[in-house]
Amino acid sequence: MLELTNPIELQRPPVLHFGAGTLSRLADWAETRGFRRPFVVADPVNAARIDRLGLDRPGSGKVACFGDVTGEPDLPMLERAVAAAQGADLVIGFGGGSAMDLAKLVAVMVGRDVQLADISGPNRAPAREVGLAQIPTTAGTGSEVGTRALITDPETYAKIATESVHMLADIAIIDPALTESVPAFVTAATGVDAMAHCVEAYTSKRAHPLIDAYALQGIQLVGKYLKRAVDDGSDTEARAGLSLAAFYGGVCLGPVNTTAGHAVSYPLARYKIAHGIANALIFPHVLAANADATAEKTAHVGAALGFETGSAEQVLDGAMEFCRALQLDMRLRAHGVPKEDLAEMAKDAHGIRRLLDWNPVDLGVEDILAIYERAW
Repeated sequence: MLELTNPIELQRPPVLHFGAGTLSRLADWAETRGFRRPFVVADPVNAARIDRLGLDRPGSGKVACFGDVTGEPDLPMLERAVAAAQGADLVIGFGGGSAMDLAKLVAVMVGRDVQLADISGPNRAPAREVGLAQIPTTAGTGSEVGTRALITDPETYAKIATESVHMLADIAIIDPALTESVPAFVTAATGVDAMAHCVEAYTSKRAHPLIDAYALQGIQLVGKYLKRAVDDGSDTEARAGLSLAAFYGGVCLGPVNTTAGHAVSYPLARYKIAHGIANALIFPHVLAANADATAEKTAHVGAALGFETGSAEQVLDGAMEFCRALQLDMRLRAHGVPKEDLAEMAKDAHGIRRLLDWNPVDLGVEDILAIYERAW
């Protein structure tokens, strides 16, 4: 863990609105900034309700939309979205993390003759020539306040990471009312994903006291509100609490990022397992694997989620019970993962050094395979 005296940098959208009804701020902001050709990146559900953005005012141009975001965005999807965005002066991510990640990349690529390979990695994306607004409709990734986007290579299923301050939104609007229609299963999976962002940053080798405060608050919010929102999707206080937790998780991702939990979950994408549930399936196992090395912080996590952390086995049992209480089936085999693939998955996960190198425990291929086998 870094000391309080270690330097750290936080990047945030210059404008951030949080709370029920704040979506109504978007149209005035866009008009004040002079944007006339908005382009929305959304999944089919949110594409069907873009009228809620309030952008169809007299004198405004037609609101164009790429509404085909499904699952984890891949290279062909990105190419289609960039092509559809030609002529836009404002890109709006409207959906979960997939839509918002795609919107970030569209915003820096539109109008330019560049490919993802030209800008992927850290600090290679060019300055934007269009505006960027992010509006989450789930409480999970916190992508609305981040500078990083992930795209899947459809041939290898590897996650291609791009990170740049130029992908930071000009405005983020977090309106919890938009999440009230999210089904219980998705609410549970994305809520655990938000918590995993916080937990992995909290226990990372490069954890920092400045970020720890956000991380622990995010974990506590999930512990307090996630089951309530799963049990009653119309619980407005619970929805707001989870939206705030996701925001805190997004703050954690910038300067600290995730560790082994996400690295081990990434190979599950080849079985079309959504990012949120993939992280939920792996979260208890990595928390337990790191428990002895991060005993004090793991105890704080357990207290927030309501379980004892005296041993790694207790940690695993407690975290699994927390997830099962959300009606999540925590077996990899229940989500279509073949047992014969686990060894190859372990090799792939072990290669994700940008995350694993910051895990508090050095996990070898055999350690990761043991996690998969227990989770299977």
